[in-house]
Amino acid sequence: MRPQFLMAAAAIAVSSAAYAVTASNSAAEFEVDFVTHIDVGMAEQDVMIERTGEQGVVYRVTANDGDLTLPLFAAATPLAHNPFDSGDIGPYPKGQALNVSLGEWLSAKGSARYVEENGKGRLTAEFEGLIPGGVYTMWHFFMSASPTDPFIGTFDLPVGNPDGTQSVFVADAKGRATFDQTFEPGLQLTGKQLTSGLAIAWHSDGETYGVLPGDFGKTSHLQMFTALPAEE
Repeated sequence: MRPQFLMAAAAIAVSSAAYAVTASNSAAEFEVDFVTHIDVGMAEQDVMIERTGEQGVVYRVTANDGDLTLPLFAAATPLAHNPFDSGDIGPYPKGQALNVSLGEWLSAKGSARYVEENGKGRLTAEFEGLIPGGVYTMWHFFMSASPTDPFIGTFDLPVGNPDGTQSVFVADAKGRATFDQTFEPGLQLTGKQLTSGLAIAWHSDGETYGVLPGDFGKTSHLQMFTALPAEE
């Protein structure tokens, strides 16, 4: 996939954003909706399915995998994210069953409101359809505004405290969760050279890793993300 596809994905992710900056009091306010990779035409990066007749290997989920009853698996080894290459879907060594169906995974929804004034930001996000009782973390990611080929990945920071303590939240028994944190400095928005965004990762091992997201594809599974608006 080419850079213009990123622009389409970003446009979808922030299509509902209402963004304003007032220079006099350094205030910013906007709303964003979270999406899955499937929503924007990419392969899911961190959850896998089996394919008929193949033993011991799994594949990343694509939009062509329409059976929502399919059980999901982890990979046996960590995987590098590569969302802009539609051919990088496996096979990979099969890891543990996640006890989640494809339909359950894709049912997740979320939106967030961000307000910043005088350098202090407050991010309030509401989610539903998450993994019941699932342990999650919120990440502030950055990537080249024109994705490199090959893709060199994203730079991921925990939202809030640099040690990651503010980034953790847990879904309730019905898969609902609220993330509400105030922190300083505030979020860095999308600029001319870097696209900025937010993402949530589910930790299938129930563990979090502070400043690190964990092993993507194996124990850490990015479920939804959103691009942030451009700086004024």
